[in-house]
Amino acid sequence: MVAEINKYDDISLGEGTEMGVIVFLMGKSSTGKDTLFKRLQGRQDLSLSGIVPYTTRPIRNGEKDGMEYFFTDEAGYEAFRTGGKIIEARAYHTCHGLWRYFTVDDGQIDLSHGSYLMIGTLASYLQVQEYFNRDKILPVLIELDDGKRLQRALNREKKQPQPRYEEMCRRFLADAEDFSEDKIREAGIRHRFHNDELDCCEEEIIRYLLTNIGKI
Repeated sequence: MVAEINKYDDISLGEGTEMGVIVFLMGKSSTGKDTLFKRLQGRQDLSLSGIVPYTTRPIRNGEKDGMEYFFTDEAGYEAFRTGGKIIEARAYHTCHGLWRYFTVDDGQIDLSHGSYLMIGTLASYLQVQEYFNRDKILPVLIELDDGKRLQRALNREKKQPQPRYEEMCRRFLADAEDFSEDKIREAGIRHRFHNDELDCCEEEIIRYLLTNIGKI
């Protein structure tokens, strides 16, 4: 279900122009946003191109370079930063060292030729909004009960060759601050999608996107 699903008229995305929009998917860890990202990217009726972010964290079991992320190191990050190519960036001091996640202006995004789908945090949404202007970003906030999120995170971590339970707990606790009600309100996020049932959540998001992307 989505809060205020019928109140779409308060969102303006540059009606009358031919420019694209960036759909920005966000939420706390283990809300199912990665799965929803893949499903939305595969919808031909949405025509959303994916944007592959970068990270300096170790690659996980089952991941492929250039799919979920481009995997790099601190030197790679610095090269993009000094070149003025960073669109948004987040740094986490984990139990295993400093991990960065960031999006690069590397030619993947061209709003004059289509719309895109991104995934990130509330803080990175604000950075992308500043980089491209607010009227080009459509936020999609995914939510899920904390107990269900914690169980999902634990089940996923158990499958890793070297489970990082301390990092899992750190991230879970950090989410409470990163997605506080005050920060959500200050960011102007008005619609929330609850992922209690994946198929239902996906359909609610699709209705929302088709209504709003059609204004471009």
